Formats: sequence, structure tokens, C-alpha cells
Amino acid sequence: MSKESGKLKILFLCTGNSCRSQMAEGWARKLKNDSIEAYSGGVAPHGVDPRAVRAMAEAGVDISSQVSKDVDSLEHIEFDYVITLCDKAHQSCPVFPAKTGLLHMGFEDPPKLAANAETEEEAMAHYRRVRDEIRAFVEQLPDTLVQGSQ
Repeated sequence: MSKESGKLKILFLCTGNSCRSQMAEGWARKLKNDSIEAYSGGVAPHGVDPRAVRAMAEAGVDISSQVSKDVDSLEHIEFDYVITLCDKAHQSCPVFPAKTGLLHMGFEDPPKLAANAETEEEAMAHYRRVRDEIRAFVEQLPDTLVQGSQ
């Protein structure tokens, strides 16, 4: 827990830091700003997904100014928890200090799900569903982390 803010420092980690981790960071900043200092990063970042920005905006959360970051650029931050949101990031997760709690909470990949969509609306339906699943997960934080580590 950050001595300065009294908040848990949580890193939401995904492969590309383009969609799921960006959504989680946005939800945590919107819903849990009093208890969580949220960050997101990727093991191979490749820019914020415009559909993720749109899906979050529809839910009243602006992530348009967030940027895709390589997890290595965050190594100077002492995180209380690192939460991997996709299997690939979980498997290739960098090593963090022993005091950092690690949790894997996999969510489906909206860009992959939307790849074969026949319409933009069909594609966005995948983003909206995953967005809402991530919101439900973030709403349970940090209580689920504290319970899980006892």
C-alpha cells in the first residue's frame, strides 16, 4: 500500500495493453479511486484499441488519454498486486518482488472475438460484454484481493 496515498497500487497486465488492461485501469480509476492507484501495462504493447475507448465512453468512462505502456517502463513502481487479464500475459508475466501479490483473472479478447463480426455493431457487442465483465470484477476490488491473500 502506498504510504503517500493509503491506496493499493495495482497493475493490470495484458499482452498488448490495448483493451482489457486499459478497461480495467479505467474502471478502477472511476470506481475505486479512493482505495486503488491503478496502472496498466503490456508485455508487448501495441496502442490503445479505439473500440475499447468507444465501449468505455458508452459506459461513462473516458480512457482516451490513456496510453499503451510496456511493463518494463513501470519497473520503478512497487506494486501491491499485479493482475493478469489474459492467459499469454499470465504465462509470460515478468518477475515481481516477492511482496507483490499475483492474481490471474482471464477475460476473453474482444479484438479476437470481433475479428469475424459482420457489422460494427456485432463487433462492439463483444467489447461491451467484456467491458461489463471487467467492471463486475473491478467492483469487487480490493476486497477480493485481501480475502484471497489471508
